[in-house]
Amino acid sequence: MEQRITETIGVDLGDQYSAYCVIDQATGEQVSEGRVRTTPGGFEKFFSQRASSRVVLEAGTHSPWASRIVASSCAEILVANPRQLGFIFKNARKSDRLDAQLLARVGRMDPTLLSPIRHRGVKAQQDLAVIRARETLVSARTKLVNSLRGLVKSIGGRLPKQAAKSIGVRTRSRVPEELQEALQPMLLAIEALSDEIKTYDRRVDELAAQDYPEAGVLTQVAGVGNLTALAFILTLEDWAHFPTSRDVGAFLGLVPKRDQSGATDKALRISKAGNRLVRTLLVQCAHHVLGRNGPPSDVRRYGERIAARGGKIAKRKAVVAVARKLAVLLHALWRSGEKYVAERSSAAA
Repeated sequence: MEQRITETIGVDLGDQYSAYCVIDQATGEQVSEGRVRTTPGGFEKFFSQRASSRVVLEAGTHSPWASRIVASSCAEILVANPRQLGFIFKNARKSDRLDAQLLARVGRMDPTLLSPIRHRGVKAQQDLAVIRARETLVSARTKLVNSLRGLVKSIGGRLPKQAAKSIGVRTRSRVPEELQEALQPMLLAIEALSDEIKTYDRRVDELAAQDYPEAGVLTQVAGVGNLTALAFILTLEDWAHFPTSRDVGAFLGLVPKRDQSGATDKALRISKAGNRLVRTLLVQCAHHVLGRNGPPSDVRRYGERIAARGGKIAKRKAVVAVARKLAVLLHALWRSGEKYVAERSSAAA
């Protein structure tokens, strides 16, 4: 028998303390408000006696573990999508206390306005941390390499074009003599980061082979490696979460925003909603598909038709369109487990 909800609790998650507001489900009156420590122990103690509560949290750093604790004790847990909560973060009287109250009142009246999201499981979260940690190291290395090149250029020198992973101590001979001592620590740091990134790459390959064999279905597509396949699988977590493969493009922010009113329907840029990391990886794959080394395929021809319209804007649109096409294709392959045919027209002939 389904638990009857008697109250709605809005919780504004903070780093040390979280503000809460309790609203009576029947009358809409505020029952109580206060703060609770933002720790597993604090949440377990507070919510353990509230089995008939609907709890509304806002998605953030603490919401994955907090939502799991609340779900084990309360009747219902809703994790609100912050992108849909403009009425909260744009409020001129914004405060933790007021945010908790607004979350509770919206959750009581119409939870669909919160655009609730579903947090991934513990295993997926742990494995995705490997990919995110790798991304952090890659970003740090990129900043160091850019800074290194800028410092060398500032005195009239120039480092040769080479991949970031190839830059290290041996690059010292290419650095002007007057800067070698000053830049030696940067070269050591770049080389150390490259070694650690290789370690993460091996870990990604192990995860794909041992824990996520479905990644092999996705890597059939040219340009899609274990990193992209694993990030895609862990972010979506279950292909069944999406009724159709086309929904994945919108989920990853690869579809245009909409601003339509009356006879006006503006052409806007993509929404960039959803997971930035997976969107970036898919765009990188799209560059490979459309690049000089990309093998012939239906996806490539689709992008080339868009790029043929001419100009840099058409080429950028082609890359985004191919990235969206890849998102749809990867979901369809994951769902069906079929062998990928790059050129269906040629195969049919």
